[in-house]
Amino acid sequence: MDLLSALQRLRGALDRELFPLAIGEAADDRRALKELTGQLDDYLLPRLRAIDAPLLAVVGGSTGAGKSTLVNSLVGADVTEPGVLRPTTLVPTLVAHPADRAWFLGQNVLPGLSRATGTGPGALRVVTSETLGPGLALLDAPDIDSVVTANRELAAQLLAAADLWLFVTTAARYADEVPWSFLRAARERSTALAVVLDRVPPEAVEPVTRDLERLLVENGLDGTRLFTVPEAPLPTEKARLPAETVAPITAWLTGLASDAAERARVVRQTLSGALDSLATRVPALAAAVERQEAGFDTLRDVVTGAYAGGMADFDKGMRDGSLLRGEVLARWQDFIGTGEFMRSLESRVGWVRDRIVGFFTGRVPEARLRDALESGVEALIRGAADAAAERSLEGWAAAPGGAGLLDRLGPMESARLGRASPDLGKRAEAAVRGWQEYVLDLVREEGAERRTTARLASFGVNGAGLLLMLAVFASTGGLTGIEVGIAGGTTVLSQKLLEAIFGDQAVRTLTARAREDLRERVQALMDEEAGRFLSVLSSVEPPRGSATAILEAAEAVRTHRRDLPTGPDVTEPLPAATTAELPVPGSTAPPPGRPRTDGPAPPHPGASDEGGHHVAPPPPSGGPRAEGSDGAGQGGGR
Repeated sequence: MDLLSALQRLRGALDRELFPLAIGEAADDRRALKELTGQLDDYLLPRLRAIDAPLLAVVGGSTGAGKSTLVNSLVGADVTEPGVLRPTTLVPTLVAHPADRAWFLGQNVLPGLSRATGTGPGALRVVTSETLGPGLALLDAPDIDSVVTANRELAAQLLAAADLWLFVTTAARYADEVPWSFLRAARERSTALAVVLDRVPPEAVEPVTRDLERLLVENGLDGTRLFTVPEAPLPTEKARLPAETVAPITAWLTGLASDAAERARVVRQTLSGALDSLATRVPALAAAVERQEAGFDTLRDVVTGAYAGGMADFDKGMRDGSLLRGEVLARWQDFIGTGEFMRSLESRVGWVRDRIVGFFTGRVPEARLRDALESGVEALIRGAADAAAERSLEGWAAAPGGAGLLDRLGPMESARLGRASPDLGKRAEAAVRGWQEYVLDLVREEGAERRTTARLASFGVNGAGLLLMLAVFASTGGLTGIEVGIAGGTTVLSQKLLEAIFGDQAVRTLTARAREDLRERVQALMDEEAGRFLSVLSSVEPPRGSATAILEAAEAVRTHRRDLPTGPDVTEPLPAATTAELPVPGSTAPPPGRPRTDGPAPPHPGASDEGGHHVAPPPPSGGPRAEGSDGAGQGGGR
């Protein structure tokens, strides 16, 4: 496995919905996942596949900073559409040398965006210009603080796909927080960066430049190349800047395009920073995936507990004699009655046997009692399943992530989920009939012994089987007077008659086996009902072990990190911890700890610094200010 394969493995581990539950900061987790997969797709994987491909410089910044006007001025042609309306850049425009056109029209960079040429609509518009040398392209991105959410997201996506950021701000907005959040992200990921301070009134060039330099140093971006573009009156909002005001930027870009080693150095810096950022970004995502797994476990436990309670409800109904009330008791009492019959039960077993024989041989309809018993068991099953479904729904609504999952299902589906399945009645009927057949088989098996054959023959298999079914719905460990009162003596009678046929111990064994078989059949129905909830979970739950797979893939990337190609003529990598300057080939580096500053400065009395810039008194101290704290920008079309 090489570095590219390791990254592809990581991308595969992330290629699914990992945060379906609204647990913790799930929205932030989803955004972080989208950003990471986007950078893998748009930058890391394409760049590793073609390390020597043309360098992509994305021109980004706040609304009204003059990005489009700057791109037009650098290219010397109207390739993008500036204007006073916001947002101006609706479709990002990529400007490349004709020799690089085919590369950028293909799905090599930003493969998720469709391509367009000319002025037609498209997700990424590609135009060519001879002004830019081969090996370098400029991309005019939407505003990072656009009022349109899709534009903000696209701007972030494009910046994440860049080899180099050319970040544009203005004298009025250079200290706003939104741009600095992006600049700090560039620092954290060691992205190659240059800053353009645009639209600076001539009298403010020196103090504003010095203050921006201070902020760059305070935010860990010392060494960042800084260009200053003074404010210039333009005849129209679509006019380009005077060539001399953007000459330092043009010269730098020209030198970068013509120097393959320097381009490779920029690529390696940004590529190394993006790879190094995985060391913190991926474990954070894996931890969030583990929280999702714990959330799914909780929701699964809610369902398991609810249907265990449903089974307990069925057990209670099976043992407390309640099933022998109502229709079952009425069908039984149609024949035997109560009162004097029960008081003389001990001395009249033979008489009762004769009546039972008549009951089960046609003189009394056997089917009525069997049907009543079947209906009673089915009702008990459905009641337990309904209660379990309701408890599951309530439990999900109260559990972390459960309410959001139910919202995702919608009110109609959630309501259906909160009741037993519509076809449970048919399945319960089949289960009860299967159980009844099993009981009859038990009776046949036990009656096959010679000592019981004659006694069983006097009752018949069906008759003895029904007596055994009735005996199932009585408490174990002996019958009590309370049960006699509840069931009108039904269980007592069935017990006595069965004992007369099979004997006391055999009756206990048969009753236990019949009860356990019924429980198993009902448990299977409960599992099927619980499966409705579990299938909802499985339909959205990431594969088990996703967090582990993500961490293992990230470890493989770390292991093969040393395989990063150096590119042509590159012998020394840039430090991964800081954003290094991007010098014009052959130029002089700035003093240590001080940003590079390029661009014309107006005459100013006083001393000059080491770079020949005039020094103004230091401005008031302070960090980046909140958005809009010093105006929203100046007029004009840039």
